[in-house]
Amino acid sequence: MGFAISNEDVARFHKSGIIQIDFGFDLSLLDEIIDAVEPLYPLAVERGAPHAGRLQDAWCEIEGCRRLATDQRVLDVLQVLFDRRPLPYQTLNFPYPTSQPVNTDTIHFATDPAGYHAAVWVALEDITEDNGALVYYPGTHERPELSMLDLGLRPTYDDYPAYEAKLAEFIESEGLKPERCCLKKGEALIWDAKLFHGGPAGTDPSRSRHSQVTHYTFEGCKYYTPLTSGPVYRSYRFPQWIPSEPTEPRPFGTEKPLSIPQRIVRKLTMYRYRAGDLLRSLRG
Repeated sequence: MGFAISNEDVARFHKSGIIQIDFGFDLSLLDEIIDAVEPLYPLAVERGAPHAGRLQDAWCEIEGCRRLATDQRVLDVLQVLFDRRPLPYQTLNFPYPTSQPVNTDTIHFATDPAGYHAAVWVALEDITEDNGALVYYPGTHERPELSMLDLGLRPTYDDYPAYEAKLAEFIESEGLKPERCCLKKGEALIWDAKLFHGGPAGTDPSRSRHSQVTHYTFEGCKYYTPLTSGPVYRSYRFPQWIPSEPTEPRPFGTEKPLSIPQRIVRKLTMYRYRAGDLLRSLRG
């Protein structure tokens, strides 16, 4: 094990659903990432992003983003926390606060067996109350997950704004108290995907808040999107894993084309998973 954390840190993570760690990242790498991604944010909209405030899968094009996502120290810690080999599959880069309402990652990404999904958020610069410190609700990862159907909503992206509103109502009704987490440049947060969290606007609109989030699932898990899954149907996904070694750069957000045999295997696997869902629903 190259990078280790204490038993106390492991216990703290499982109790609160989040942990703050300084992995000792090379700060020059973080500067390199900022310089490389900044010119690409305006292009994100042209490539289909809803706004220029985020850059998905920049690792495809920017070597620094890939290196940060696959850093062995991060993988070592995730292995300890989840007792499975972590598999990075998506990066998100942000130039400023997202002003994102409280949500859970598991409405977007979930696994079967459940509970094997995590996010690692790295501060590429100091993050304070001024430029949007993360808000989270400790311990909420232990609560039962709230699906779209649980909240009386349709499993469709059209109802996602209503999901955010319903979750806010639930938090208020339960009297849950938030905490904020400020980070020094290079520090990271690891959180359980079930944790309630959000990205509030900072108090200083002139401040940037450069950061990179990498999402990880784990070996031996099926992967699907609860947001668009129904009671007898799951929207299975087959992510492209971020490689541990450099690859030929290509425009961010694009997948390497699958070969014909790979496409056939993917389709057959999807049908097998869906058939299994149907059989389980009939038995239950």
